[in-house]
Amino acid sequence: MKIKRLKIEYQNQTLVDIAFTIAHSLALVGQSGSGKSLTLKALLKMLPEQMRVDLEIQSDFELHNGTSVAYVPQNPFTALSPLTTVKEQFFVSDARMRALMQRVDLSAGLLHRYPPELSGGQLQRVVLAMALSFEPKLLMLDEPTTALDPQTRLLIMALLKKLQAEMGFKMLFVTHDMNAAETLCNEICIIKSGNIVETGLMKDIIAAPQSAYTKLLIEANFSHRNFRE
Repeated sequence: MKIKRLKIEYQNQTLVDIAFTIAHSLALVGQSGSGKSLTLKALLKMLPEQMRVDLEIQSDFELHNGTSVAYVPQNPFTALSPLTTVKEQFFVSDARMRALMQRVDLSAGLLHRYPPELSGGQLQRVVLAMALSFEPKLLMLDEPTTALDPQTRLLIMALLKKLQAEMGFKMLFVTHDMNAAETLCNEICIIKSGNIVETGLMKDIIAAPQSAYTKLLIEANFSHRNFRE
C-alpha cells in the first residue's frame, strides 16, 4: 500500500508532510518529536479535530473499515482494563479465543485471569492476539516492546515475524530504536521534523546511510558500525 500524501497541520503550521510505501514490513524511525507518532495517529484517525489531516492512500483494502487494520500500543499495562478478565475483553468466539492464544504461544487458561496477574510479555501477547482476531491486512505497532525487558523484547519481535510469515499482513512499526527496526523490518523510512529524510531497504540504509541524521540514529544503537564513504 502507498501513503501517497499525508499532511498534518495545526494552527497554520505544517507538522508532518510525507509519503511512503509499505511493501512488506516498514519501520518509521525518528527521535522524539520527529512526527512518527503523529503519523500513526493520523492513519488511525486518533488525532484531535483541531488538527487538519490531508490523506491520500493507494491500497487494495480499506484502511478505516474496522477490520483491515489492527493496532498494538506501546504499553501493554494500560491497554487492557485491569478489572475485567482477559476473556471478557475479546470479542470473538471461545474457540477463536483459544486458537488466538495458542497462536501467540499462551495458555488458554490465562483467559480467565485479570491483566494485573500477567507479566508484561504475556500482556503484550494478549494485546497482539486481540489485534489479530479479525485477521487484518495491516498491523500498526507503536514501539510495542519499549516497556518490556530485553529478553522478552526479542521474543515478541520473533513472534511478530513468525505471525507475519503465517498470516501475510503488512506491518508498520513506529520506533526510535534502530536495533529493533533492523530486527523486525526489511524497509525503513527515517523521519525528522515531519519530513522523510531517507528511505529504502533496511540493509542498504544500515550499511550506507546518506544523511547525517540517519547516521546519528544508527550510531546511537550500533557504536561498532563502520559506514562506507
